[in-house]
Amino acid sequence: MPTVHPVDEVPPIRQLAAYALQHVLAMYAGAVAVPLIVGGAMKLPAADLAYLITADLLVCGVATLIQCVGFWRFGVRLPIMQGCTFAAVSPMVLIGTTGGGLPAVYGSVIVAGLAIVLLAPVFGRLLRFFPPLVTGTVILIIGLSLLPVAGNWAAGGQGSKDFGEPRNLALAAFVLLVVLAMQRFAPAFLSRIAVLIGIVVGLAVAVPFGFTDFGGVGHADWVGISTPFHFGTPVFNASAIASMLVVAVVTMTETTGDLIAVGEMTGRRAEPRSLADGLRADGLSTILGGVFNTFPYTAYAQNVGLVGMTRVRSRWVVAASGGMLVLLGLLPKLGAVVAAVPAPVLGGAGLVMFGTVAASGLRTLADVDFRGNHNLTVVAVSVAVGMLPVGVPTVYEKFPDWFQTVMNSGISAGCLTAIVLNLLFNHLPSKGGSAVLEADGLTSGGGEEGVEEPREEIV
Repeated sequence: MPTVHPVDEVPPIRQLAAYALQHVLAMYAGAVAVPLIVGGAMKLPAADLAYLITADLLVCGVATLIQCVGFWRFGVRLPIMQGCTFAAVSPMVLIGTTGGGLPAVYGSVIVAGLAIVLLAPVFGRLLRFFPPLVTGTVILIIGLSLLPVAGNWAAGGQGSKDFGEPRNLALAAFVLLVVLAMQRFAPAFLSRIAVLIGIVVGLAVAVPFGFTDFGGVGHADWVGISTPFHFGTPVFNASAIASMLVVAVVTMTETTGDLIAVGEMTGRRAEPRSLADGLRADGLSTILGGVFNTFPYTAYAQNVGLVGMTRVRSRWVVAASGGMLVLLGLLPKLGAVVAAVPAPVLGGAGLVMFGTVAASGLRTLADVDFRGNHNLTVVAVSVAVGMLPVGVPTVYEKFPDWFQTVMNSGISAGCLTAIVLNLLFNHLPSKGGSAVLEADGLTSGGGEEGVEEPREEIV
């Protein structure tokens, strides 16, 4: 009887539900943040904001199902959660407030989705530019760039009136300790849902101390259905489309890094064809976003950390998470219950999840040879460039919009830097010798020992 790969295993229903809920809670705050930011910047009424959120959750779920379950050439068939990309926030706010409102936003989103579908095979063939030196660096940058998100949650949520209050940080620390205790001392199954237990225990402590209330649950509708083009027929504005195409390239770069990271964590490494299938699913989800009143979609790095931390590699777990998101999108009252989880509780769990992503990058880099070559320089400069917009968010505000869209994402900035520097130091002719033509058509300067070893050896 052939053995089933861990990615294709279906856990028992109770475990499946617990693992899936854990993924939903880990990404919920990030998922609803994009519609809240865009809708708030456009000064939409509360009813329209609520509509944007339920539409987003619905398409998040559908997009996750497409990515995990897959059909034909759509879907990478790995445990990948899908959510709205933050790379599109600034361009969408600009389009929505000065360039035609939500119809112009959705027109540009639909075109961007079509572009991603068409460009997916091209990106799939770029996998040879991601040796362990580059993939380890990119995974490290993904983890480090997410840590400030967890820090903001732990402090109370960016923009909250009590941001940075000691009690917020104390609650986050308590949740972190619960997660660590469950991982260290609990039986195997409970240790794998340590994040879920930490969030539930944290919520139980938060309610009597006044961190949250469930008042919004009573006002939420029982049923909410997103209909196509609710805010009007899409408008196809040339300048809006141009800015959203830049976003498409950025999200494809980020998704490529996430798919490679999950492939290494699960033992089913990304191949050119499967990478193209994953990107094609991103494009289809983005088209659906434009039709059903939401935004561009990408793989969610938050959940990459959860896969690495729990070592639950089944794609069916994440597919079940997609089903839960569809329910949350159709039943706003359920969504309001999940939304009541206070930010510090999520922050405590996020610290360990996002730190796990960074640690996975370090594990990949541990198998790269750093002796007698320039690999350390490649890592150092790439991490520095990737962290620059994270540490100094306004560093590029004087630059053109297209440049900001690319470089304000630490993941895409660091990824592009790592690819370019690897080519510069490890594939161009060296000073003292002629270049050697490799089988894939790239040239090697002879300083890449340990860089091009097969990725399966480093899992």
